[in-house]
Amino acid sequence: MYEINQNPEQIARDKIDKLLSDSGWAIQSAKKINWNESLGIAIKEYQTDVGPADYVLFVDRKPVGIVEAKKEEAAYNISVVEEQSVGYAKAKLKYLNNDPLRFVYESTGILTRFTDLNDPKPRAREVFSFHTPQTLLNWSKQEKTLRGRFFDIPELEADGFRPAQIKAIQNLENSFRQNKPRALIQMATGAGKTFTAASFVYRLLKFAKAQRVLFLVNTRNLGEQTEQEFMKFVPQDDNRKFTELYNVQKLSSSYIASDAQVCISTIQRLYSILKGEDLDEKAEEENPNESNWKPKEPLPVVYNQKNPIETFDFIVIDECHQSIYNLWRQVLDYFDAFLIGLTATPDKRTFGFFNENVVSEYTYDESVIDGVNVPYDVFIIETEITKNGAVIKAKELIEKREKLSRRKRWEQTEEEESYTPNKLDKDIVNPSQIRNIIKAYKENLPKIFPNRMDEKGEMEVPKTLIFAKTDSHADDIIKIVREEFGEGNDFCKKVTYKTDEDPKSLINRFRNNYNPRIAVTVDMIAQGTDIKPLEVVMFMRDVKSSNYYEQMKGRGCRTINSDDFQQVTKTAKNKTHFVIVDAVGVEKSKKTDSRPLERKPSVPMKDLLGAVLMGATDEDLFSSLANRLIRLDRQISPDEKEKITELSGGKTINTIIKDLLNVYDPDEIEKSSQEELIKEVQTTFSGKLNEYLENVRRVHEQIIDVVNLDTVLVADWDKDSTDKANEIITKFKAYIEEHKDEIIALKIFYNEPHRRRELTSKMVKELLENIKANKPYLAPLQVWEAYRQLEETTPQSPKNEIIALVSILRRLTGLDAKLTGYDLTIDKNFQEWVFKKHKGNSPKYSAEQMKWLRMIKEHIATSLHVEIDDLDYTPFDAQGGRGKMWQLFGEEMNKIIDELNEALAA
Repeated sequence: MYEINQNPEQIARDKIDKLLSDSGWAIQSAKKINWNESLGIAIKEYQTDVGPADYVLFVDRKPVGIVEAKKEEAAYNISVVEEQSVGYAKAKLKYLNNDPLRFVYESTGILTRFTDLNDPKPRAREVFSFHTPQTLLNWSKQEKTLRGRFFDIPELEADGFRPAQIKAIQNLENSFRQNKPRALIQMATGAGKTFTAASFVYRLLKFAKAQRVLFLVNTRNLGEQTEQEFMKFVPQDDNRKFTELYNVQKLSSSYIASDAQVCISTIQRLYSILKGEDLDEKAEEENPNESNWKPKEPLPVVYNQKNPIETFDFIVIDECHQSIYNLWRQVLDYFDAFLIGLTATPDKRTFGFFNENVVSEYTYDESVIDGVNVPYDVFIIETEITKNGAVIKAKELIEKREKLSRRKRWEQTEEEESYTPNKLDKDIVNPSQIRNIIKAYKENLPKIFPNRMDEKGEMEVPKTLIFAKTDSHADDIIKIVREEFGEGNDFCKKVTYKTDEDPKSLINRFRNNYNPRIAVTVDMIAQGTDIKPLEVVMFMRDVKSSNYYEQMKGRGCRTINSDDFQQVTKTAKNKTHFVIVDAVGVEKSKKTDSRPLERKPSVPMKDLLGAVLMGATDEDLFSSLANRLIRLDRQISPDEKEKITELSGGKTINTIIKDLLNVYDPDEIEKSSQEELIKEVQTTFSGKLNEYLENVRRVHEQIIDVVNLDTVLVADWDKDSTDKANEIITKFKAYIEEHKDEIIALKIFYNEPHRRRELTSKMVKELLENIKANKPYLAPLQVWEAYRQLEETTPQSPKNEIIALVSILRRLTGLDAKLTGYDLTIDKNFQEWVFKKHKGNSPKYSAEQMKWLRMIKEHIATSLHVEIDDLDYTPFDAQGGRGKMWQLFGEEMNKIIDELNEALAA
């Protein structure tokens, strides 16, 4: 053991000795060397031909590195020491004819910097501690360093990638070649962030020979989805799946497999692994960014011998704008790894954390323009009570309900009680308010999504995700949804960790099956969950974080091909957009880029419990939680107290309170140790106990307001949505005007209207392809939706994009006074043409002739034009082709075809 020294230089040496010892190095004097003590020996004051080096590192008896020690006060100027360190590294060691040493450290015991002199353009970087002897031995045997191997990564083959994904991967790899330690990929939700990540992780493992990559998420649900993405990923240069090529481990304990090349973990679990403690799975269920509790300073991380700093070469941080600051930052600082951030919604802190190295930016608006995502509209539902709250008068008979058991009782109010909107569904439940919102949604579905009538003439409900405030609120919503829609249990389901059914199975059914049509969640599927058929995202809770709100909205933006879409929504043709139904004013409520760094004066008990579960040790956290439990103790029943004792492993609520207060009691600390007192508290608060305490907290009964009936004030499109619709139509008009002299279909409509009967589907397809190639966000079905919001249109959507485009052109050129499906126009014109033919004493067409005329009409409705040669093909050939038509119409045949082409195009 080394002695405890007092002067600054020696204090620094003591700290460096401890860091080296923790990292597996034996500390020895140059006067007394024992090679058998350890694989790695750090020899103090070893003589070189330029003087004694503070430490020379030997691995397997061979010198490999230098440590230059400096007192702590010298940290501000430590970069000037590099030349001195390198001088020792290049020097000859006494008794040895050595080559220059490769690994160079400068350390104060608090700050440690490291340089691998074999790197291209060697650059010092800060490290948490020293690398292990085994790691330096492994690196010594490699022909090139990791940073050198970046230049071995071949050019990306672009097939199978979107332009934004190509840009992200290429720029990221270029960032690695420049040895930039942090990089940020900003990519819109739904644009394929995880696919992009799997692609560059594969390339790092295969070509850069990376040892291990960590994929970091902030909830267990996201971790499971990420694992699924890696399991189905097939690289472009190999027909095997990723998991057949490399070992992927989703961390569910403190064990990291030695042969795992990709680890997937929540940041909560990674922190517990570094602490060497088990983690209750409950701590991984909720997004840590949503907690109101913030520590005064980052939670401490100490060296972990099982998982040294070089455990990971790369850390991919998914949704990195959320959980990497303050509480969790030291978890990332621990590892000597490149950090790659993935997010759809960065904020200012995100850019700062990643050193403003944004290798790729791909916004939601860009993704919509490219056709990668669909746009959205906002439909507002506002009720009187949602807006203003209500008053329950004195002496009213009201219902009260226990939150946990949901047991009900009736009671008369002693005095008048008023409640504000923000108390709704927490302390006060007004079933009428929930019912009126759901009823307004149901009644307005034909307006929100017209043309969704099924074969029975009933409205087919689009796949809808409702965000509730709490699990209890979710249950209330589900009950009322089933009642108002007149449906059974399968129609509407709760998707949270607290449901009795398997949440993953429910999500898969919601994604792939016809039922459930409506899912209600709190925040389990607020991020990352890919549910492509989803068309409505309904908010019955407010959201204060702008980043989190963008993530929640993003659940609806995914595109889906029409065949898959119709598997789950039979009356749908194409997914052209999704709709946000705002029932609480979430679109207009004030939001912040990020949560305040300071702890809020009033923190929910749930967040205090979560902080203790994660191992936080702030004094004010323990005292706050103790005070909450003291208040709770006065309000709960004997049965509830007994349940707390059962879930805490035999401790009464009073004992738990005492344990919390003992942690910072000097007398108790003197009897035991603060560390033991903290441990005693942390072992008490399990996930089950926390959940129970959360449910019986301070106000453990809800008032059910059955007195005040609610009324709907607004149920209509948001002004922003109508502004957006106007903008789309204006841009479409401008594009058409710009090209009306170039494209044949436009020339006919604008310059040669007499030729409309000559218009063919080939001409319109040419225009359609031109629009899709240059302005995909102006696709006909999206322009149709824009018109539908602004003016009366025909009740049903067009059968296909060709018909939609011709219909819009007819509306723009004034042929139709309102937007009307061209196929309906053809039906109407056909009826008028037949009526004229049958007028007066003219001979009437026979049933067989009418059958042929209707076939021609249907052909024109889909192909816009008919020629004699078309009669040789489907569907005419099966009915006898042009010979049969001649037989039916004789010399009138050509004239009839010309007349129909002209009359139906009118």
